[in-house]
Amino acid sequence: MSEPIARPRKAVIPVAGLGTRFLPATKAVPKELLPVVDRPAIEYIVEEAVRAGLSDVLMITGRGKGAIEDHFDGHPEVERALEAKGDQQRLDRVNASTGMEVHFVRQGVPKGLGHAVLCGRSHVGDEPFAVLLGDDMIDERDHLLEQMIEVQAQRGGSVVALMEVPRDQVSLYGCAAIDPADEGQDVVRITGMVEKPPVDEAPSNLAVIGRYVLHPRVFDVLEHTPPGRGGEIQLTDALLELAGAEGEGAGMTGVVFRGRRYDTGDRLDYLKAVVRLGREHPELGADFSAWLDGFVRGDAT
Repeated sequence: MSEPIARPRKAVIPVAGLGTRFLPATKAVPKELLPVVDRPAIEYIVEEAVRAGLSDVLMITGRGKGAIEDHFDGHPEVERALEAKGDQQRLDRVNASTGMEVHFVRQGVPKGLGHAVLCGRSHVGDEPFAVLLGDDMIDERDHLLEQMIEVQAQRGGSVVALMEVPRDQVSLYGCAAIDPADEGQDVVRITGMVEKPPVDEAPSNLAVIGRYVLHPRVFDVLEHTPPGRGGEIQLTDALLELAGAEGEGAGMTGVVFRGRRYDTGDRLDYLKAVVRLGREHPELGADFSAWLDGFVRGDAT
């Protein structure tokens, strides 16, 4: 009788990207700290990990990202001032790292997502773990990561989040080939992956989005994965090797996500995310929605 698969306890969040698409806003401010309504984007990602039971968070940082560490550190002066005022609501907002352990490792030279994940090896150890990309925000009402953790516990190997996209957009993503027997299902066996394929070469319209639950065997593969597309070490290449491997930690499953996702790595989609989440904000939503409706009609100032 095989032993039960350990459940993930740790999340790895790569945050070493340069944020060039948001220049000049990101010249001095990490893109992960750009506000989505009234909170930095990275807070939404960390809170998602904690909701899924991953209270040990490792961020893979780089040069110019010190402000992220500051954000998740304490701020005694502000906290004392708020305590003196009895302003518990704002005090709770300041304590961004409540209920979690947050650790940081420097990537040094940015060599791609695969290399960023590999930088977390000594912290993660020999256990399954989750990877959350900061550009992909999953609505808190949708429980994608929790579902992926359950699937990994049942099937082993690694689990990747997929999303159906229009065929003409597949070249913007990693794209998955799946077992034909699983077509139309929400949990599928992945047989291959292609990083940003031309439309006419894409194996499906199932795009890989920024959530992974990985077996630690991926570290061994990443150690010898050569640079791929863009001269970078691609996580996709390592997962493709595991998909066709045998033994412990081999195999790859996809979970097709049909919920609400916000892409904060694109300027237009970032604006859409701010509007959508602003309309649903518990304090600001009603007033903002009323103003926005009037603005669209042309009778609001």
